[in-house]
Amino acid sequence: MFTGIIECLGKIIEISANGSNKTFWIESPISDQLRIDESISHDGVCLTVEEIKGNAHKVTAIKETLDKTNLEGWKIGDTINLERALRMNGRIDGHIVQGHVDTTAVCINKKGLKGSTEFTFKFKKKFSSLIIEKGSICVNGISLTAFDVGKNKFTVAIIPYTLEHTNLAFLIERSKVNIEFDMLGKYVSRIMR
Repeated sequence: MFTGIIECLGKIIEISANGSNKTFWIESPISDQLRIDESISHDGVCLTVEEIKGNAHKVTAIKETLDKTNLEGWKIGDTINLERALRMNGRIDGHIVQGHVDTTAVCINKKGLKGSTEFTFKFKKKFSSLIIEKGSICVNGISLTAFDVGKNKFTVAIIPYTLEHTNLAFLIERSKVNIEFDMLGKYVSRIMR
């Protein structure tokens, strides 16, 4: 479990394919503090640390993960958001995030305002029941509040601190992001069906 509060940025330094899987080496300020078998959120995707060398760690994504996330498009040099798992003895500053991405969305508008930046994302309409106005949404592992919610779109407003300390700073229109809808909303939606 995670909170959607990004701890640091990582950089992809190596990618290799093994059958239908892809292995990534990530360089980051926390890699040397990790342990083998630890779960880490990588752009909102929960992946297991398999190996550590100096200030880099290795993770593998299976086909199911590659099919549902933007990891297939990751390239060497890309910057990703990292968060270690939630400790249950502290405050939850974001919201409960599983690291189980539901789908991807595409940035359709980026607008700089005085003091903030707004991003609008478009997603598959079949997920429309899982998002509400002013509800929690996880974008690339970042806990955010959705507004201007439509049948297949939503907007988020980003403060300068978040823009400077996450990979949202690198997003442009047409960028693909990982989306995890609020877990409580998913359970309520299933019960109602």
